[in-house]
Amino acid sequence: MSKTSGSARPQAATAADFLIASRQCEVRSLEYFLLMGRLVQSSGHLIHELQRERGISSLYLGSAGQRFKGERAHLIVGTNERAELFNQALRDIQHELISHPVSSPLLGHIARALHALGQLEAIRHRIEAQTIEAQEAVGWFCDTIHQLITVVCEAADTVVEPSIAGLLVALVQVMTGKEYCGQERAAGSTGFARRRFDHALSRRMMHLVEAQDRCFDVFVAHGPGDSLALWRQLRAHPRELEIEQLRQMAVSIGPYKPLAPELAERWFALMTERMDDLKTIEDAVESAFHHRCVERYTEARRSLADQATLLASLEQNVQTSRSILDLIQEQNRRLQQMSDELQFAKEALEERRTQEKAVLLLMEHRNIDDDEAHRLLRKLAMDQGKRLPEVARALIATANVLI
Repeated sequence: MSKTSGSARPQAATAADFLIASRQCEVRSLEYFLLMGRLVQSSGHLIHELQRERGISSLYLGSAGQRFKGERAHLIVGTNERAELFNQALRDIQHELISHPVSSPLLGHIARALHALGQLEAIRHRIEAQTIEAQEAVGWFCDTIHQLITVVCEAADTVVEPSIAGLLVALVQVMTGKEYCGQERAAGSTGFARRRFDHALSRRMMHLVEAQDRCFDVFVAHGPGDSLALWRQLRAHPRELEIEQLRQMAVSIGPYKPLAPELAERWFALMTERMDDLKTIEDAVESAFHHRCVERYTEARRSLADQATLLASLEQNVQTSRSILDLIQEQNRRLQQMSDELQFAKEALEERRTQEKAVLLLMEHRNIDDDEAHRLLRKLAMDQGKRLPEVARALIATANVLI
């Protein structure tokens, strides 16, 4: 007798086994995003505090350390608290991220964000000692905030549930638009504090306004209803008219016409109010994201239990092939519909990446800065009568051929 003759042969896998496995995979994916939600939320709060610290640090440096010392110390405490919550959220999900990695770019951007945050204390010491220029300090904050926003963007790219992906797309756009608003606040504060805007600073202001508009256009296409209502309220606020008037001064006053000295603080206060309102909109989107994750997770678990019960009852019946086939076809139709809806939701993320890559190529090959590269990309799009993503894709394809 052979050694294996008495052993039980493994039971062949059935269609029902794989139907159940498909549903289980969906549940695990949604469970992952329940965990990821805390990281997304803490990232948004940390970004907001870094933006506030960046703004006050710029004013502190602009006053040669004579003003805003107490306000800066207060904001540093707030940033540290949010950084600790971010680190705690990351510790809570670290095992899941590393043991079951779903995206190499996501892990890479988390690593870069942590590396940048590790430099925060050194940057603060240089600001305190007045051994760093305002432009360099602001640039460091901008780069760090960009890394944190990219973490949320890469997280959105791993979603397989369309309604959750759409909410994360809306969240990324609000975060990015708010960041451009923060950069505009810093640029405007510089010009108004100097009491003049040179041509480069005026062009930067125009670029940042256009960048915000693009972000919020995409947000409107994906945002949940309550956040869109808040957006309409923001747009109708009387403050917006005053901001627009100050913007016009910044882009038309000319380098040799002095501005009133009190405009710097007024500009900073108005833009800070605007950013706080944008944070309220961001929180509304994040809340909708969290509730949708919980809702879909509950639905998926219930569907898994219902399907397992149905399959068990079908397997008791001899005439099961047609019924199981119906379930397979239903599952395939549902997954195809999800895939189509997911593609629409993620197009905005892909366009964002493509445009960023095209801008980096222009910066490298033309030896120009970020603002000039964005302006050149927009000019190419207008000259060719095409959308920005189309021109960006063509530019990248051409570069790939030439390299």
